[in-house]
Amino acid sequence: MSVPEQLASYRASIDNIDAALVHLLAERFKITQAVGRFKAEAGLDASDPGREDEQIARLRALAEESGLDPGFTESFLRFIVSEVIRHHEAIAREQ
Repeated sequence: MSVPEQLASYRASIDNIDAALVHLLAERFKITQAVGRFKAEAGLDASDPGREDEQIARLRALAEESGLDPGFTESFLRFIVSEVIRHHEAIAREQ
């Protein structure tokens, strides 16, 4: 079955954006791994609820400005933060 040219174009754009998202997430996790090592060495907690709340508020506002559902944005960020905390806890156990 042939895909209409316009649909193929949309899909190619989506594929490029998905690839960029993966690369951005990989870069983000490289940095948060460094944060996790720093926190472990400094004896800091793996999570920082105040910082997390600030980030959620900031990204919800950005989502609203961008026409994106703030609830979705918050859920997505909470998922990422939970992974970061899990990584930080694993790094702290290694210390």
